[in-house]
Amino acid sequence: MDSKRKIVDRGEMPDELLRLRETGKTVVFTNGCFDILHTGHVDYIEFARSQGDVLIIGINSDASVRRNKGGNRPIVPQENRARVLAALESVDYVVVFDEDEPAQLVEELLPDVLVKGADWSHYVSGREAVEKNGGKVILADLTEGQSTTGIIETIEANCRADNPKG
Repeated sequence: MDSKRKIVDRGEMPDELLRLRETGKTVVFTNGCFDILHTGHVDYIEFARSQGDVLIIGINSDASVRRNKGGNRPIVPQENRARVLAALESVDYVVVFDEDEPAQLVEELLPDVLVKGADWSHYVSGREAVEKNGGKVILADLTEGQSTTGIIETIEANCRADNPKG
């Protein structure tokens, strides 16, 4: 499937989910900003995919990332972030959401499995809706030493070292 066809509008998902469920597929959902894709993201996505038959990734829109991470983020625009994720073999669908968190999208999709990083064990957006519908929430271990913030800090430090006058 062409990666551009994997990027779907939110309104298209209910019909697609109905079709998938009729064939007995286990639907997995996860979400994030995925601003600068790194090996930690890839490990996380592959783990999420291993939890079912179909993986849907919700990504925060640019406006949502700015509200959550600050005005200098995202580094990569949402269209490009979605395209890179959709190109991954583990990913079946990418949906952009504009809210600060994906609770409403999770309620619309009602996945069988909701995966979130273990760093979010204190709060998983959409947990109640998934569990009420008979689904399960799984926390994924993080890949140590991998983060977008760390990558940005390394780039900034390297730029300062290359230009000591500032």
